Amino acid sequence: MKKEMIYEGKAKKVWTTEDPEQLIVEYKDDATAFNGLKKGTISGKGVINNRMSNALMKRLERAGIPTHYVEELSERETLVKRVSIVPLEVIIRNISAGSFSQRYGVEEGIVFDSPTIEFSYKNDALGDPLLNTYHARALKLATEEEIETIKDYSFRINEELKAFWKGCGVTLVDFKLEFGRLSDGSIVLADEISPDTSRLWDSKTGEKLDKDRFRRDLGGVEEAYQEIMKRLEENI
Repeated sequence: MKKEMIYEGKAKKVWTTEDPEQLIVEYKDDATAFNGLKKGTISGKGVINNRMSNALMKRLERAGIPTHYVEELSERETLVKRVSIVPLEVIIRNISAGSFSQRYGVEEGIVFDSPTIEFSYKNDALGDPLLNTYHARALKLATEEEIETIKDYSFRINEELKAFWKGCGVTLVDFKLEFGRLSDGSIVLADEISPDTSRLWDSKTGEKLDKDRFRRDLGGVEEAYQEIMKRLEENI
């Protein structure tokens, strides 16, 4: 079904198909951090990220969240709807960690009274700077209606994923989402939901089961990815 590779990023390749409205996403084992300054390989990551994203997107679809997911083709490849990515990265945070803690000088692990939402401009050359909704509209990255839809979907996704991971003995600390426009202009969840894009801590021990093990040279990276996938498969 693959025809032409039209994109290769840090973690994925994207191919056209015979249907102009559908693409094939192929997940790689390559790993990067700090806007590509740190590079490496996490063995088996592509398989885990592909299968986890698909399982969670199917779950979100059942909860009424539209996604780009169509069909899992193999352990590394998935058929998706073609979208035009909205150049806004959305970060939902339930607990202080990572750049939030660094930026505001607070310790990791503070549980927020309610989740926070951040937007960043999806632009590697500029370092994906934070922006607010006024900036997004001024730059014509999204309309006010699209932004409200994205915010609504993001908080609903958070509630669904928090509840799911809690049942797996995992705390959803924070995560990044991306959205896209279908050919009719409607907004759907795109990209991936994985240990690459989420902070996932063991609920009892606080052990990190995500990409922070790679970012911070904590060791046991492959084992953490395998453990989080095992828990997902036992509870999906």
